[in-house]
Amino acid sequence: MSLAELLPRIETALNQFADAMWSTPLVVLLVGGGLFFAIYSRLQPYRHLGHSVAVLRGRYDDPNAPGQVSHSQALSTALAGTMGLGNISGVAIAIALGGPGAIFWMWVTAVIGVATKFYTASLAVMFRGKDSLGETQGGPMYVIREALPKGFLPLAYLFCLAGMIGTLPVFQANQFIQLLRDAVAIPAGWTTAESHIGFDLIASSCVALLTVVVIIGKIQRIGRLTVRLVPAMVVLYLLFTAVVLFQYIDQIPAMLALIVSDAFTGQAAAGGALGTVIMIGVRRGAFSNEAGIGTESMAHGAAKTDEPIREGVVAMIGPVVDTLVVCTCTALIILLTGVWQDPSAGAGVTMTASAIDKVFPGGGIYLLLVMVALLSFSTIVTYWFYGAKCLGFLIGAQRQHYYTPCYIFLIVLGAVVSLDVVNGLLVGVYAIMAIPTMISSFILAPKVNAAAKDYFRRLKHGEFN
Repeated sequence: MSLAELLPRIETALNQFADAMWSTPLVVLLVGGGLFFAIYSRLQPYRHLGHSVAVLRGRYDDPNAPGQVSHSQALSTALAGTMGLGNISGVAIAIALGGPGAIFWMWVTAVIGVATKFYTASLAVMFRGKDSLGETQGGPMYVIREALPKGFLPLAYLFCLAGMIGTLPVFQANQFIQLLRDAVAIPAGWTTAESHIGFDLIASSCVALLTVVVIIGKIQRIGRLTVRLVPAMVVLYLLFTAVVLFQYIDQIPAMLALIVSDAFTGQAAAGGALGTVIMIGVRRGAFSNEAGIGTESMAHGAAKTDEPIREGVVAMIGPVVDTLVVCTCTALIILLTGVWQDPSAGAGVTMTASAIDKVFPGGGIYLLLVMVALLSFSTIVTYWFYGAKCLGFLIGAQRQHYYTPCYIFLIVLGAVVSLDVVNGLLVGVYAIMAIPTMISSFILAPKVNAAAKDYFRRLKHGEFN
């Protein structure tokens, strides 16, 4: 069998693997698990969202506490990992396949994802461990090693192996360079649609170089970068959306009503099936905010604090910003401009670009390019941190630097090769991380409840003032 015949078969097998991993069992694990955490906590975390804001503003920062970054930097780093191209292309795909009603079910996953993030982030600080160099680290693998019997240790290894592959930069680099090429390079005559490898190599090499500049400063520099980039991305997207809302203000009530009504009828979904609407919305929501996947726990585990619950309430902001704010911005832009009903608007990032270009004629694609550049780069540097920590757990922190040259090489390679073969693998193994994360969180949930009861009691009595 020739390579040309083998590659399509590999692609099909890996895509089937990805579909199987993101099928009903995983959705039930993530969404059902989040619902369990919400009920088990008696909604206590939801009652302290105001406290989250106070912590993020630095009111409770202790520079002498264990950890590497502040609460705000830990959250920004976690958001940099979750706020990727899924917030732009993923929402468009959800609407194309599931109709407006899919957005409602994305909201549902975000609301219950708040509880999941509270538990996983609290555990990441509560059961931090030392790496082989003696530095304090957090994440599902350390939670499993420090808090569970040795028989559960294979789950920690499974998480790290999946994490090293699932957080590779291939997809982010490829999609950014593609949009840069189509929006700028080809119209400017720098390259052509038929022969663009030279441009791709130069552009991706620049991205790789910028990545090196950031990651040599490790989590501290990543935290300083993301604490500036993430708020800028959110504000920029809110400005986009504000212009759309102003132009289509008379249609907003009807569009919100359509989102809710279609969520329970499925009339606009492909095939008109309500189950399709729910599954697509839930799957896209879970993939977007990553509640229960475990990657964000590695970022929150680096926070400077000796109060695990404090970082838990900070982590709750993640699904709110990622899904309820940014994904809703994308949805409103697509729905209000009507491009979701236009077959010529394309799908994924192309549909989003068509919507933005309709509001900002001629310059919309450049506005989207800026947003994609910020999203891609912040995700790339954050994913390096996740992958390096996973390798450090497996073979020792003193050897995790071997991950960096491979990672940088894949930024360049990812921009010039087709994603068709590897994308299924990346998406599939990303889902595998949820299994160790959720199992350990279920088992240790009583410890989080006990710590939360004590923390919120002390907060109520003013012991932290």
